Amino acid sequence: MALERWVTEMGMGVDVHGHDYTKAARRAVSDALRHSSLNFFAVTDRTVDDMHVEVRIGVAQPDEVDVEAVRAEVPYGTVTVVVQRGGLDVAAPSGDDGLVMANAAILVSFESAT
Repeated sequence: MALERWVTEMGMGVDVHGHDYTKAARRAVSDALRHSSLNFFAVTDRTVDDMHVEVRIGVAQPDEVDVEAVRAEVPYGTVTVVVQRGGLDVAAPSGDDGLVMANAAILVSFESAT
């Protein structure tokens, strides 16, 4: 099965206190999804169930992300989540707190018609 990418959307999420990488990642996915409105289904004879959605997350501590919680942010399609090193951690001046930034790329593909 060959896939063709149709949509690429980006988002950014932050957990301001608590160093919660999953919360930051979920917010990044939510941010990306809120920038999208896919209006091509009727003219392409495709449905949301035909979508293959790859979510790529970048955070400083990839092992700290709950992949299933991130997957649950995407309401349609066959969803895969890949977490890699990226994002940014910013320590508070006191050193006992800080914020976590996550980046998300949402890649929507469909099976090739040919």
